[in-house]
Amino acid sequence: MSSLPLEVVQMLGETIAKVVPITIVLALVFSVLTHFWACNPGTPWWRKRELVTDICYWFFVPLFARVFRIELPLWLQAMLFLVASDFMLYWLHRMFHGGGFWKYHAIHHSSEDVDWISAARFHPVNLFLGTIMVDVILLMAGISPNIMLWVGPFTTFHSAFVHANLNWTLGPFKYLLATPVFHRWHHTSLEEGGNTNFAGTFPLWDILFGTFRMPENKLPDNYGVDDAAIPSELGGQLAYPFRH
Repeated sequence: MSSLPLEVVQMLGETIAKVVPITIVLALVFSVLTHFWACNPGTPWWRKRELVTDICYWFFVPLFARVFRIELPLWLQAMLFLVASDFMLYWLHRMFHGGGFWKYHAIHHSSEDVDWISAARFHPVNLFLGTIMVDVILLMAGISPNIMLWVGPFTTFHSAFVHANLNWTLGPFKYLLATPVFHRWHHTSLEEGGNTNFAGTFPLWDILFGTFRMPENKLPDNYGVDDAAIPSELGGQLAYPFRH
């Protein structure tokens, strides 16, 4: 047998050894809890339909995560992380531009002098739902935590780069990587382009979903939001969403 099947068998054994005790404990705990506080009356979990399917998933998911983490090289995991996280963040970004979420994201757009240091201006609620949650989801899916050593410096630099006061478009590469001009259009008023260019890293998502904006021979020049109620100091900005 080759080393790969042996490694898979070994990982399967290790996974079963870890999952079985946890499963038994959870089964006992929730059997007792649902006996007294069941939301929906009916048969107990051990008599539910498709029980075998759920048991298979219960063991398959951790095994898949381990194989995915171990077999893929870190550079490929890093690329998958960048693409998957940017896709999710694109839609989360659009979500923050509407409804009750805007009041949190408006803090980021409140800067009238957009520059590299503006990249960190995020309300904690926006930061948690729009960044940290995505990282946690991908790590739980099996991405190795070690890829943060690769991706972290890049995302920090690139975030500062797209907010920098630069007139760079990178020519034809503007369709491949978000640039300062690309993102500065996003920080303009709604009439100018504030509801476009949601992608953080790859403009492909804006191109695919019709939100790409890069006018030829024109640069954005006015930034901020039309809301005088947003304070300029840190404490006021942190409290602003809860007061509105």
